[in-house]
Amino acid sequence: MRPTADLDVAIVGAGVVGLAVAAQLAPRLSVAILERHHTYGMENSSHNSGVIHAGIYYPPGWLKTVLCIEGNRLLYQWADEHRVPYRRLGKLIIAWQEEELPALHRLLEGARANGVPELHLLSSAEVARLQPGLRAAGAIFSATSGVVDQMAFMRSLLEEARAHGALVAFRHEVIGLRRHAGGFLVRYRSPDGAEEELGVRYVVNCAGLQADRIGSMLGYDPDGSPHNPPFRHFINRGAYFDVVRKEVAARVRHLLYPLPHQDRTGLGLHVTLDVDGNVHLGPDAQWLPKDASLDFRSCPEALPQFLEGGRQFFPDLQAEDLAPGQVGYRPKLHPPGQGPRDFLIWHHQGYVHLGGIESPGLTASLAIAQHVAQLLGLVR
Repeated sequence: MRPTADLDVAIVGAGVVGLAVAAQLAPRLSVAILERHHTYGMENSSHNSGVIHAGIYYPPGWLKTVLCIEGNRLLYQWADEHRVPYRRLGKLIIAWQEEELPALHRLLEGARANGVPELHLLSSAEVARLQPGLRAAGAIFSATSGVVDQMAFMRSLLEEARAHGALVAFRHEVIGLRRHAGGFLVRYRSPDGAEEELGVRYVVNCAGLQADRIGSMLGYDPDGSPHNPPFRHFINRGAYFDVVRKEVAARVRHLLYPLPHQDRTGLGLHVTLDVDGNVHLGPDAQWLPKDASLDFRSCPEALPQFLEGGRQFFPDLQAEDLAPGQVGYRPKLHPPGQGPRDFLIWHHQGYVHLGGIESPGLTASLAIAQHVAQLLGLVR
């Protein structure tokens, strides 16, 4: 009979959250990361805006709120200590018209009540001074918002995990998972096509878009049961366009966001900068049918709607000022037509499931890792 456990922990998925969990656990436990792609962060973690969020948009008590606020602080601290490039740009959340100001005030009051720091209410004139050329009735300025180099951040997490002995197995796809002798047997397919098993005490499912499929391998019902919460993913695609005319891009000093949708289902088309100073417009939102294949190629056919949305920020924007940018996918725990859900971070007998880890997952990643360690009883 095989040994009960070859290692302490198997982490499924080497996105930013899986790598953060590995960096958190590796000093205490023997850790293996199993990733089906050839390197880290190939899906959600490298196909987003890189924005460091402040935690403004989410209800009190949600993990998205608590872990985003703490993750914001931890991320800047980590970036300083590990020389990860970032820019603390600040964000303007804009009320375009006077009738939007009450909603802006409510958003500010709620965020302050949740403990979001360094938020400032700006008049129309103050907005214009901060972001010349922007005509708005008012805005919230979030001083702790910024952007980070996602790949450099993930690379630093990977290096930290490896420095503490974590094993990282790329091109190793998890194809089976079952409980065995007080732990788990993780069945995987290696790069040469061979199928093998790894015995572990704990499994942490950080598989992103595939987390519901991995959870189902243990016999949990993705639609919920007396034994587990619902964790089925509904996939939403978001495309970006890049602002390529230098005269337009040079105007942008801060992250620029409209007020979020009233039902909090989305943040609307917004303007972001990356650490290299490139300007991006997006994302849009498109629900995909069940089992649709993921296509990370750009979406040039979406130009008309991006041009219309972009003119709210840049009235003189022309079609030739935009070029198709990246495409990303959001794993959501609610289907179209329903309100947003919180992160699902659920622990059951040594198995930790992370579902619906969309924005602000990148910002919250280090705080999520600490939360996982707490669930496993490793820290208080």
